[in-house]
Amino acid sequence: MKLLLIEDDSAMRTTLERSFKRLGWLVQTCADGEAALALWQQLTLDVVLLDLSLPGLDGLQVLERARKMGLNTPVLILTARGTVGDRILGLNTGADDYLPKPFDLDELEARIRALVRARARSDASEGLQEKSAVRRQEIGAVSYEKESGVFYFERQALELSPRESKMLLCFFERSGQAVAKEQLLERVFASDPEIQGDAIEVVAYRLRKKLASTGLKLITLRGLGYLLKEDAE
Repeated sequence: MKLLLIEDDSAMRTTLERSFKRLGWLVQTCADGEAALALWQQLTLDVVLLDLSLPGLDGLQVLERARKMGLNTPVLILTARGTVGDRILGLNTGADDYLPKPFDLDELEARIRALVRARARSDASEGLQEKSAVRRQEIGAVSYEKESGVFYFERQALELSPRESKMLLCFFERSGQAVAKEQLLERVFASDPEIQGDAIEVVAYRLRKKLASTGLKLITLRGLGYLLKEDAE
């Protein structure tokens, strides 16, 4: 656990630093708002503990500037300002939790651990979303699942022949771009190099019919090839 403790009360700072170190946590301390912001930028942290009454920049100013700079470390505000208005102001500025002074050390430890768990869950969720985006590709209402190699329209699998699937995949791989007939021919009929060029038009005709109700339109571009686009109508 890596913490940044921003607290101008030397006795409080020393007590908390000792308590955290006994837990095996790494603690950086700072008593000044400007210096704290500079230190925050340099460190990779799990949690920032922030007092509001600081010399120079006060805690809310430090927090506001940090969030504008893209510093998204979870922040737990520690302060003697315990009114509801102060708590709301701190949370609206970008704090993740608020603990008024005086507080119990066990509760502080529990809240810090809760913030770290919440961030870990959030990061894991974002990672799953990123992986899902890599595995799944969409054009309009039609999606392609890379693992299964199946195309879907509104969660229903499209009934496509292997050659129609290969052709549609070419358009998904070059979304928004025209694909030359020669490229399609090479991809769709890779196992049959002697096939005539007109054969690709037959596959395109069949694919066009199967996409008619999906909102996607397969357009023939004379001299260029084909383009798959969403039907604007």
